[in-house]
Amino acid sequence: MPQIFHPSTNTLSRVSIFGALFIAAGLLFVVAAIQRSPYVTRQNVAQEQPVPFSHQHHAGGMGIDCRYCHTSVERSGFAGIPPTATCMNCHARIWSDSPTLEPVRESYRTDKSIEWRRVHNLADFVYFDHSVHVAKGVACVTCHGRVDRMALVWKSATLQMEWCLECHRHPEQYVGPREQVFSMDWTPPDDRAALGRELVVKYNVRTRTDCSTCHR
Repeated sequence: MPQIFHPSTNTLSRVSIFGALFIAAGLLFVVAAIQRSPYVTRQNVAQEQPVPFSHQHHAGGMGIDCRYCHTSVERSGFAGIPPTATCMNCHARIWSDSPTLEPVRESYRTDKSIEWRRVHNLADFVYFDHSVHVAKGVACVTCHGRVDRMALVWKSATLQMEWCLECHRHPEQYVGPREQVFSMDWTPPDDRAALGRELVVKYNVRTRTDCSTCHR
């Protein structure tokens, strides 16, 4: 019986199979890279707001404590968005005629909240409790970065699961003194891990990596 396929067909078949495997692996790598890119995570991308509120000016320049606006951060899962009345505590007297702050004054007059755009927005299936992390010595800058240097806030971290797990697996690298949680410029000692290990014991920090910790 005459040979139907040319002998080179065997080589072509092998090349096709291995080529398909390399292409599939390459596509997976590209997808993973896109998922970690700022295009998806919005990391380091400043978020425009209805009012150009500057943390750099308020928190950095004027030294206003985080808790003045984010009042529930120590006792609630949600840090809290300040009501317009909080803004007007100062701006009823300071820059009271500024056109830039007209949306704030209108919100105060009409009792209609300003529609701020969320910068740090976790998926609905992720549970995060601010009060727990604050109580365990996780500083604001650990997750939010140096907001006191941001004219418009951006995400300094991806907030993806692998980023969260890095802290949960090695809390001694991230936990600091509770009294420094709201400090923007606290500098850890040279032996950061030694302090972290001491505080992990002191604050009873556990390496919680089971799914139910964050997914409920």
